[in-house]
Amino acid sequence: MCLILFAYNTDPHYRLVVAANRDEFYQRPTRRLCFWPEAPDLLAGQDLQLGGTWLGITRQGRFAAVTNFRQGRRQPSVGLLSRGQLTLDFLLGEQQPLNYLQQADPDAYDGFNLLLADQQGLYYGSNRNDQSPKELEPGVYGLSNASLDTPWPKVREAREELGNLIEQGELSVDNLLKLLQHNQKPADDQLPDTGVGLEWERLLSPRFIRSEDYGTRSSLVLLQRYDGHTEVVEQSYLPEWQKPQGHCFSTT
Repeated sequence: MCLILFAYNTDPHYRLVVAANRDEFYQRPTRRLCFWPEAPDLLAGQDLQLGGTWLGITRQGRFAAVTNFRQGRRQPSVGLLSRGQLTLDFLLGEQQPLNYLQQADPDAYDGFNLLLADQQGLYYGSNRNDQSPKELEPGVYGLSNASLDTPWPKVREAREELGNLIEQGELSVDNLLKLLQHNQKPADDQLPDTGVGLEWERLLSPRFIRSEDYGTRSSLVLLQRYDGHTEVVEQSYLPEWQKPQGHCFSTT
């Protein structure tokens, strides 16, 4: 997951709004968003290579999403745990989000940003900055592959657009998917320098990424009302653009 836009307790109708793109190598095997047969209360996609998930929610209102933290070109990690297991373990467990973040071993994983929520609050933590895990205040946020609200062009501009949709009363699945499918690249002088080289900075700079072997695999929209009614829609793009798949349920 490489772009997560979210609004918390800022809209009169929705407690939590999430619009997120998952970027990944096309060849990596994936199970599309569904309620898992082996965990019927869990709605999530699944990384079939390592077994975890990048984003999910349960019927009990537990929510989790993870992005990696870009730190230049690195050799494949040996002996570290999958970041997708961080989200999965939280979703299948009962631990309070802040405690979970505080107890996660920062040295057991490559760089990550982790969003966790239950029916009491929304929380953020990372093992690649000097911030302690924290509860988030009501607001509109953006997260990519650096710290929360790092002003990369795609994060800054998309966060502003999400705020405008809320202010104008135009939140909808279609409008949020359209926001995520924006594929314009910023000028080179606006690009961050994360150590991957200019060619990759350009490739990774739009909200919606396309290349020969890597890009945006799916877009997800989550709209959760204050009464717990939740709508989740995923638009998958591989092997070709597929009809959006949606799920509705109420959290307890």
